[in-house]
Amino acid sequence: MIRLEDVWRTYLVGGVELHALAGIDEHVTAGEHVAIMGPSGSGKSTLLNVIGCLDRPTRGSYLLDGREVSGLDETELSLVRRETIGCIFQSYHLVPRLSAAQNVELPLVFAAVPRPERRRRVAEMLETVGLSDRSGHRPSQLSGGQRQRVAIARAMILRPRVLLADEPTGNLDRQAGQEILEHLKRLNDEGLTLVVVTHDPDVARRAGRVLVLEDGRIARRVRGRDLSGVLELLGPSEAGA
Repeated sequence: MIRLEDVWRTYLVGGVELHALAGIDEHVTAGEHVAIMGPSGSGKSTLLNVIGCLDRPTRGSYLLDGREVSGLDETELSLVRRETIGCIFQSYHLVPRLSAAQNVELPLVFAAVPRPERRRRVAEMLETVGLSDRSGHRPSQLSGGQRQRVAIARAMILRPRVLLADEPTGNLDRQAGQEILEHLKRLNDEGLTLVVVTHDPDVARRAGRVLVLEDGRIARRVRGRDLSGVLELLGPSEAGA
C-alpha cells in the first residue's frame, strides 16, 4: 500500500542543509495500523506529510498503491489526496462559521458530488460518528471530542483507503480521547489503513507496529504492545509523563 525507498526531505535553513528525513525505507501494507513516535524534531510530522502527499521528498521513491507519486504535479497530487487519503489533525481544522454537517460536506462540494448525494452521505457519516443530533451545531458549540469526530467524518466522507492522524487525541481529555481511539480502531477493523503520529504510549500500544524516529531516520521498529526500551528515547515530555 505505502512503500518508501530511501526517502529524504531536506530544507535549506540559513544556507545550511537540514535533513528532516534521512533515508527512510518502510512498507505499510493495506489494513495495517502503524504508529510513529519520536522526540521533538525527529521528523514525525514531516514523514506523515510526505505519506499524505502534502509534502514532496527531496529525493527517493514513494509508491502508493503501486504508483510512484513523488514526481506528480500539484493537480495530480490533489487527485491522489482526494481519492486515497484522509487526514485528521490535533487542532481539527474545522471552518468556524460552518455547521458540523457543512464541514463534513466540504470535500464533497470540492469533488462536485451532486447535492442530493452529498446530503445523503453527510447524514450517514454523522450517524456513523454519533453526531446526527449535532449536525447543525458550529464548532464553537461542540466539545473537543465532538469536534474531532466531525474532523474524522470529514476525512472519511470521500471513502479513502488510508487515514493519517497527527496527534488525534492531543487536545482531548482522557475520556474523549478514548472515544476517538475506539472509533479509529473500528475503522481499522473494517480494513482502513491507519497511520498515527503520537507521543502518547497508550495510543501507540493500540497499533500493530510502532516506528520510532530519531534524527530523521527510523531508529527502531517494535510491536505496539511492546514499547520497552522505547520510552526512554523519547524523554519525559514526549512519553506523556
